[in-house]
Amino acid sequence: MSAAAAAKAAVQAVSRRLIPMFDRVVVEKAEAVTRTKGGIVIPEKAQGKVLQGTIVAVGPGGRNERGDTIPLSVAVGDNVLLPEYGGTKIELDDAELFIYREHDILAKLNK
Repeated sequence: MSAAAAAKAAVQAVSRRLIPMFDRVVVEKAEAVTRTKGGIVIPEKAQGKVLQGTIVAVGPGGRNERGDTIPLSVAVGDNVLLPEYGGTKIELDDAELFIYREHDILAKLNK
């Protein structure tokens, strides 16, 4: 099994076990570009920050003043634009994931 396939399997296993609370979502950040299309290796310091990710788990939703559940506007599998700073990094079963509140997500990206 390749390293990429093992990482994907780890993320899928964690996403089945990890259920975020309220309006939180679990995001797997996209990998940073380490090579150009021409094959040139980009040094780590020159690589840009990863600001995109895929949602792997969502909570049940926030609550309003009356206690009613407000459903989230994002779903598992959505590609999203993330803020440069923020989120809580977690590492489970060799998977590196981040937990964000729904209102911290900047945008959904269409495929």
